[in-house]
Amino acid sequence: MLGWLHSVARSHVEVALKHPIKLIANALGSPPNDVIEQAHAAGVPVAALAGSAKHALRHVDNGVDIVVAQGHEAGGHTGEIGSMVLWPEIVDALDGKAPVLAAGGIGTGKQVAAALALGASGVWMGSAFLTSAEYDLGHRLPGGTSTIQEALLKATTADTVRRKIYTGKPARLLKTKWTDAWDAPDAPEPLPMPLQNILVSEAHQRMNESDNPDTVSMPVGQIVGRMNEIRPVADIIGELVSGFEAATKRLDGIAES
Repeated sequence: MLGWLHSVARSHVEVALKHPIKLIANALGSPPNDVIEQAHAAGVPVAALAGSAKHALRHVDNGVDIVVAQGHEAGGHTGEIGSMVLWPEIVDALDGKAPVLAAGGIGTGKQVAAALALGASGVWMGSAFLTSAEYDLGHRLPGGTSTIQEALLKATTADTVRRKIYTGKPARLLKTKWTDAWDAPDAPEPLPMPLQNILVSEAHQRMNESDNPDTVSMPVGQIVGRMNEIRPVADIIGELVSGFEAATKRLDGIAES
């Protein structure tokens, strides 16, 4: 979505609705009213990401069906409030007006259990699937992994930064030589959205297609520190389920003791 422009986004929605999709989701605000109406006319529910209770209430007032409560730990565009505080705050503010999906820092079954315990109806995950065997972006290295995945595999929980250099709005990114260069004293200030993304998109593509993991540009959440092996999506989901079951069993035992 070059430049994050409304004109481009609308064409993507039109293409998407020609296929049997189950959901349209929007970040950085509610989708325009005509897009919500278009989706609803096609029988497709609409979700929107929220970084505060105020944003969540506005989404519901605008006709959004599902609110994704995205905590500070998440990858990409994210707000200032941590997940443990944000999730129940949005759940309580909406008071049943719309289901809430918890996002930001989720990569294990016990974290899923925590989200549901805080009132979420489900979870929304992204970063954890970047090291799946099915992920197919970036230059492939001799071992079969991509440049992007190699960078993610060696990252720790502390190896993310939140900067405006990706789109012009604050977004959590993997810390690399690219982000370090933008932090240098002589670096220019990022342009406002949508100009920054237009400025750097070609550079992003070249870096991600190179064979150097140290220069990739990639949004990712703080959960990256637990993403240390390439696994099929089925295994990731299976571990989430078993971890959730173990966590809820442990809580049941505590409640009964």
